[in-house]
Amino acid sequence: MQIVLHPCYFPNIAIFSAIAQNEVIWETADNFQKQTYRNRCYIATDRGRHMLTLPIKHVGGSQGRQKYKDVRLDNTYSWQRQHWRTLQTAYRTSPFFEFYEDELEPLFREDQKFLLDFNLKTIATICACLQIETPTKKTMVYEHQLDTTIKDARFLVNAKLKIKFDQEKYNHVFEEKHGFLYNLSILDLLFNEGTNALSYLKNQNLNLTNA
Repeated sequence: MQIVLHPCYFPNIAIFSAIAQNEVIWETADNFQKQTYRNRCYIATDRGRHMLTLPIKHVGGSQGRQKYKDVRLDNTYSWQRQHWRTLQTAYRTSPFFEFYEDELEPLFREDQKFLLDFNLKTIATICACLQIETPTKKTMVYEHQLDTTIKDARFLVNAKLKIKFDQEKYNHVFEEKHGFLYNLSILDLLFNEGTNALSYLKNQNLNLTNA
């Protein structure tokens, strides 16, 4: 099935299940919106569910809204160093962190300019770790109503939306302390399940309707 998705920052398990199970077209022609997974993801730490946020340069005044593809990352402080250190602290005891860290670390070492480009890099890196082909198709113009032959899964980008998603549990760090934390970033699944992550994603039963 062809579906349209927004590229997100290390997408959550629901979104990556959709990627693993479908032919993806990336929505790259829309406007940037706040309160979405475009510039945030959630991981598990010793304090529970923790949000990593990508800082962006906000455009105000007469410019108003800006296209997602034009949003620049704010590199005035070392968010890359902070995010990587947080991941190291949270997952260094997980079964597969050391297995994948060499593939992931360059994302936090190299200069990153645009939010959309960086998100696509994080997705391509995860696809390489999962040994699946990275989706490359992109929208050229924004269409509010898609062709009936294409599934609209763009609603998955909404961080405030409760996704109808009967997620299977897996063992992850700090579970004994905080219980199972649902729909975290794909990083959590990768670091805890490793080579089993792809089969897990393909077995998830997603309800791709607008919540």
